[in-house]
Amino acid sequence: METSPLTHEVTLTDAAVAKIKSLLEQEGRDDLRLRVGVAPGGCSGLIYQLEFDDELSEDDAVRDFDGVELVVDKMSVPYLAGATVDFQDTLAQTGFVIDNPNAANTCSCGGSFH
Repeated sequence: METSPLTHEVTLTDAAVAKIKSLLEQEGRDDLRLRVGVAPGGCSGLIYQLEFDDELSEDDAVRDFDGVELVVDKMSVPYLAGATVDFQDTLAQTGFVIDNPNAANTCSCGGSFH
């Protein structure tokens, strides 16, 4: 499958890349990409979506981070411009966290924004 020539401004931290590689290795899959996007919902208007995907459409924007492809759909690109996806493993929180400079307001859990 050909990769899309479109790009985006979302960044993966080294911790996120390492965790994604670990998850893919556990699953025995090397054909998956991390897809991040936004969708209507949540208490602040938009929610983040993170999932592994083996599909790539012609409207998807793609960046490679040390062998991990990060895909953003065309509609989500402007909402996520300049965002950073990190993986945190602390006493308070374990999981992927998105730091988005475009989020004017966020809910208390950080799962949705406006």
